[in-house]
Amino acid sequence: MNIIQIYKRFPAQKDCLAHLEAVRWKESIVCPYCSSKRITSMVKEHRHHCNACNTSFGVTVHTIFHKTKLDLQKWFLAISLVLNAKKGVSARQLARDIEVNKNTAWFVLMRIRKAMREDGDLLEGIVEAYETYVGGKNRNKHNDKKTKGGQGRSTKDKTPVFGLVKRGGKVHAQKVSRVSASTLQYLIRQNVKKGSHIMTDEWGAYFGLEKRDYQHTTVNHGTGQYVIGDAHTNTIESFWALLKRGIMGQYHHVSAKYLDRYVDEFCFRHNNRGNDDIFALCIEKSVT
Repeated sequence: MNIIQIYKRFPAQKDCLAHLEAVRWKESIVCPYCSSKRITSMVKEHRHHCNACNTSFGVTVHTIFHKTKLDLQKWFLAISLVLNAKKGVSARQLARDIEVNKNTAWFVLMRIRKAMREDGDLLEGIVEAYETYVGGKNRNKHNDKKTKGGQGRSTKDKTPVFGLVKRGGKVHAQKVSRVSASTLQYLIRQNVKKGSHIMTDEWGAYFGLEKRDYQHTTVNHGTGQYVIGDAHTNTIESFWALLKRGIMGQYHHVSAKYLDRYVDEFCFRHNNRGNDDIFALCIEKSVT
C-alpha cells in the first residue's frame, strides 16, 4: 500500500472509519466498554451508543488511534511510510511528510510500533542466536568522552539486544539487561522448540545448551572463523546490521527506554517481508 493507493482507497475520514469498523467488528458492533451487542448506531456522527452501559463510542476506542485529533488518513499514510521504509522513518521526516509537528510525528510512530509488537510462535529447525550492542563505539568518541572498559561486550555505555532467527523464517529480538548464561539461555528456552539446532559464536553464555535438549554448533569469531559447513550466524548478523543502519542513518540516537519499540518495528517488517498485504495486517493489529 503506497501513498497513491492510500489517497485513492481512503480519500476522506469517513472512508477510514468505515474500514476500521469492518476490520475491528466484521459482522456485528461490540461495545468496547462492556462487550454488549445492544448497539444503536449514530450514522451522521460516525459513532455508536451502547444501550447496556449507556455509553457512546467510536471505532478508535482502545486502539492506537484512541482520542487522536489527527485525521485517520494521515495515520494511514504514516503506517504506509513506516512499512515501506526498510530502515525506518525518523520523526522529523514523518513530520514533513504528513505535515504535523515533530512531537505529533514521534507520538504517531510510537503508537504504530506498539501495534507492531508480536508474540510469535516457537522457532524450530536451524536457529541462529546472537547478541548485539546499541550505542556509540568508543573508538568514534572524543578522548574526553570515551568510557574506560567500554569495548567489546561491555554494557557500560551500550545497551545489549538479543536475537534469534530461524533460517529463512522469523526473527525474535528484545533488549536484555545482561548477556549472561542465565538470561540468554532462558530466552532461548522461551522462544525455541526443544530439539532445534542452535548456532552461535563462541561466547561462553551459550555453553551448556546441549544439556537443555538442543543441538549446538559454534563458530569462533575470535579466531576469524565465521562459517563451518552450514554453521554460521550470518542471518542474525544481517538483521543487526539493518537495525543499526536504521538507528545511525535515520534516528541517530535511540534511548534504552524506548529501544524495544524500535526493535519491534524492525522485527515486524522482517517477519512479514513476504506478506503482500502487510498494511492490512498492521491495521488489524492496530484495532485488536
